[in-house]
Amino acid sequence: MKRLAKELEQHLQNSVVIDRDNHAEFIQTYYKSLLPKQGVNTLKDAISRTIVDYAVNETNFHLILCANRGRKGRLDLLERFRQKGFVSIIVNFDIPDAILQSRIANSQRSTVIFRSASTFEEVLSRQQAESHNGDVLPPIAGEADHMLVIKESNEVQSTIQEIINIAQSL
Repeated sequence: MKRLAKELEQHLQNSVVIDRDNHAEFIQTYYKSLLPKQGVNTLKDAISRTIVDYAVNETNFHLILCANRGRKGRLDLLERFRQKGFVSIIVNFDIPDAILQSRIANSQRSTVIFRSASTFEEVLSRQQAESHNGDVLPPIAGEADHMLVIKESNEVQSTIQEIINIAQSL
């Protein structure tokens, strides 16, 4: 997802990536003592909300948001955008677990963003468990104005082009 977001930002004029992992890294680096010991990271939520609100209200950028696995939060955010006149596109990554596990095993990505996990393997295991209960549901058609699905890495470039085409048609 991060690769798609960064590549899209480079190819889609007037766009910005808003990634909650960056906010988590900022907090872990500079404000670790303010983090809750357990439960929801409300500080990260507040920082993310502030950045999104600023981008929506003070810029004319295309927003590229990374990750919102919870259906209720995703729908609430999409409704806020709809009320502001935004056209929404969801890109759902439907990647097999074996590929995700292989990518994680070979990843050199920093783990500084973690508050309660120590490895990406732990995060993937938790996410897989969450996917079988509660509000963590994949997006469905109709949640956004456009729904795109990536099942394999080689679909990233065509997905970026499709998003650019949608943006240019507005």
